Amino acid sequence: MLDLAVKRGTEWLAMGDLRPTRQRVALARLLVGDGEDRHVTAESLFAASTKAGDGVSLATVYNTLRAFCEAGLMQEVVVDGAKSYFDTRMDDHPHFYWEDSGELTDAAADQLEIARLPDVPEGTEISKVDVVIRLRKV
Repeated sequence: MLDLAVKRGTEWLAMGDLRPTRQRVALARLLVGDGEDRHVTAESLFAASTKAGDGVSLATVYNTLRAFCEAGLMQEVVVDGAKSYFDTRMDDHPHFYWEDSGELTDAAADQLEIARLPDVPEGTEISKVDVVIRLRKV
């Protein structure tokens, strides 16, 4: 099972044209090794890496997540302007942010309708619209 996770992680890195260093392979294995999409923070990925015995520093986790985003393998979802989540699912889709637990999950894209966006300033274009729906228990 571990060999399959390493293989998936290495293939994922190749899709982004990234060199498979030991640290990148270790983090890629945790992110995509089981074939599932996930949302992580740098801190949660660091904790998973530490638990797995990978010996990757928090600074390396931050730098590697940025490299994965720049390579088009992940997207960053910013919540509250300060907290970043990193999503392995690359299609456009909305998210639920669960205020009580601090968890970020996917929301159904086919249920979201944006009827109109504001006009943008001359010489600009909309590159992306991020939708984060904040939830709390009642």
